[in-house]
Amino acid sequence: MSKITEEIEKLVSPIVDDLQLELVDIEFVKEGRDWFLRVYIDTPEGNIDIDQCAQVSEKLSEELDRTDPISQNYFLEVSSPGAERPLKKEEDFQQAIGQYVFIKTYEAIDGMKEFEGYLLAYGPDALEVEVRIKTRKITVIIDKEKIALARLAIDFSA
Repeated sequence: MSKITEEIEKLVSPIVDDLQLELVDIEFVKEGRDWFLRVYIDTPEGNIDIDQCAQVSEKLSEELDRTDPISQNYFLEVSSPGAERPLKKEEDFQQAIGQYVFIKTYEAIDGMKEFEGYLLAYGPDALEVEVRIKTRKITVIIDKEKIALARLAIDFSA
């Protein structure tokens, strides 16, 4: 996490906690010539609505104006993480057990760096994903430190 996203997390966490929402992720990225501060929120049930996003956006905007932690111009976006929600925290992975996921690794495992399948287990050091390769299913064990990206995915084969 960058210094800016850490600062934003300190500002937005009390806001989402007060509204009984969940902070999913924070991004501060440059796209073209513009900078974007993106805050992804959800409800514990996974059904965030536009009014809740607007509430968080308004309150966070006030805090950002008050504290001014970002020197350059940027656009603030507060939204749902969507159907392909990122998996970053321990709780995210625990809640995703049994769900279809996409995992990208820093280095190849059995010649592959991308895995799509059902998350079978998540432990202190590794996770297990059931992956379909053509007509057969295999279980792949992925060390946590090798994970570059993890998110929920949509199973189009179902």
